[in-house]
Amino acid sequence: MHRLGIALRWPLGLARVSWRYMWRVTAVHRSEADGGPADAPDPVPPDVLDDDVQRVEDGVGPLLKRRYSVRIEGSPLPPDQVIGRFSGDPNCGAPSEVAVFEKVRGQDGRLHVGDEFLIRMPGPWDGPVRVIGTGPASFRLATLRGHLEAGQIEFRCRADDGALLFEIESWARSGDRLSDLLYTRLRLAKEIQLNLWVETCLRLTRDAGGRPRGGVHVDTLRIPLPT
Repeated sequence: MHRLGIALRWPLGLARVSWRYMWRVTAVHRSEADGGPADAPDPVPPDVLDDDVQRVEDGVGPLLKRRYSVRIEGSPLPPDQVIGRFSGDPNCGAPSEVAVFEKVRGQDGRLHVGDEFLIRMPGPWDGPVRVIGTGPASFRLATLRGHLEAGQIEFRCRADDGALLFEIESWARSGDRLSDLLYTRLRLAKEIQLNLWVETCLRLTRDAGGRPRGGVHVDTLRIPLPT
């Protein structure tokens, strides 16, 4: 029943997100360029790697490195508290109309390597992920079998010249050919994903008691695959 309730909210939720997308006053600066082998992600640590992990090598289509960043001014919180709140409850930042995080392994309210989430998303795109790294003000996830993408994503925050810099960085390919069609060819999944993480940047800015300066930056690098 809980999952049904989430699914029933999606049509209205997507309409609300699309409306906010059209009328958003915060600028979104997008850039795309070619990257190199040095931009590829680090390997998944062996102690959390098993057959369930969907590595970059298991994906389809181009490998993209994307960074979403926002400069937060006026927040009274240090970086570790911003990430600590978000890692303890990702739903405080992610827009529930597009993604709902359900913890399926690990203790609620805390984050440890090996914990797992199931991210409920519109359509047949539930996204299982595993925590593969944590730091004082960062954590990294790897996608699991059945995810729309194959790769990793990291959330981090740091002090920057009297303000905070919050970043989401992903390294991913499509999880299968259908996902590649929706993401790379039709660009539908790409725009939904972009809106999800831009909204997360803005929600976390508000949750931290600050305001965004200079908008949200979305930088994409296309990384060549090994031959």
